[in-house]
Amino acid sequence: MKRIAAVALTLAALLATTAGALAATEIKLAHVVNEKDAFHACALKFKEIVEEKTGGEIVVQLFPNATLGDERNLLEGLKMGVIDSAIITGGPIINFMPQFGVFDLPFLFSSPEHAYKVLDGEIGRKMLADMEKNGWKGLAYGERGFRNLTNSKRPVVTPEDMKGLKIRLMQNPVFVDSFKALGANAVPMAWTEALTALQQGAIDGQENPLNVIVAFNLNESQKYLSMTRHAYSPNVILFSLVQWKKFSPEQQAIMEEAAQAAAKYNRELDNANEAQWLQELKDKGMEVVETPDLAAFRAAVQPIYEKYQDKFGKDLIEAIQNVQ
Repeated sequence: MKRIAAVALTLAALLATTAGALAATEIKLAHVVNEKDAFHACALKFKEIVEEKTGGEIVVQLFPNATLGDERNLLEGLKMGVIDSAIITGGPIINFMPQFGVFDLPFLFSSPEHAYKVLDGEIGRKMLADMEKNGWKGLAYGERGFRNLTNSKRPVVTPEDMKGLKIRLMQNPVFVDSFKALGANAVPMAWTEALTALQQGAIDGQENPLNVIVAFNLNESQKYLSMTRHAYSPNVILFSLVQWKKFSPEQQAIMEEAAQAAAKYNRELDNANEAQWLQELKDKGMEVVETPDLAAFRAAVQPIYEKYQDKFGKDLIEAIQNVQ
C-alpha cells in the first residue's frame, strides 16, 4: 500500500508540473540587434519583470539578431499577429504610420530630457494610442538615442565634408531627405544588409548612436566618427494587438508596467555608458570629431522642415520644440 501511495503521489506531482507547464503562455519578443546592444538589455528587463510578476504564467522568449526578420517584417508580423511583441527603432514605423516621422526631423530634440518629456507626455501617449489603427499595441518608448555619423573616408566637420559620401540610412524618407540636403549619397537599407555593405566597402558610412557603433564593432570598417547628434531615435516596445487582446486585464497591466520599467532601464543604461562608449571607440583607433559645425548642419537641413510641415503639422512641430 505504501508503494502504491508513493507512486500515486509521484504521478500527482508530475501531473501538477505538466499542468503548470501547459498553463504557461509563451510570448515571442523579437529585435534586430545583437546581445551586446541596449535593445537586448531592454528585452531582458521586460522578460525578467513579466515572468516574476506573473509567477511564470507568462514566459518571454527572446529572438535577437533579426532571427524573425528585419524591422519592417517585424512590424508586418505584429500587425498580422504572427509575432507577439518586438522592440523596434522608431525610423521604420513611418512606412506604416507617416505621422510618427515627426520625431525623425533633424535636430528636433535639444537633449535627452527634452525627448523624454515629449515622448512620455501627451504627444507621445497619443502617438502610442494611434498605433492601434495599425494593429499594434504601443507600450512604451525606450531609446535608440542620439545618432552620430561614421565613415571610412574622411573626418566630417561641416556639411561640405559629406559631399558624395555613400551613407546607409534607415528605410525612412525623412532621414533620406535630410542626408540628401547635407550633400550625402543617401542609401536606405535594412541593418542586416548594411553590416555586410560596410565590411565590403560598398557604402562609405552609416549613422547610429554610440551603443550601436560599439555593439557591432563598426570601428573595424569605419575610421571616422562625427558627434553630429543629428537626430534622436526612440525605440518602441510593441505588442501585436491581436495577441494583446488574448490576455486578461491583470496580465496586460503587468506587461505595461514591465514595458515602462524596461524602457526606463534602457534609457538609464545609455546615459550612464555614453562617455565610456566614446572612450572605447577612441581607444580602438577611431578618429573622433567631437565638435562639428552644428550651426552649419542645422542651416543645411532647414528645407526639410519646410517640406514636412504640412505633412506633420506646423503646430505639432512647434509644440514639440516648445516642450520645456
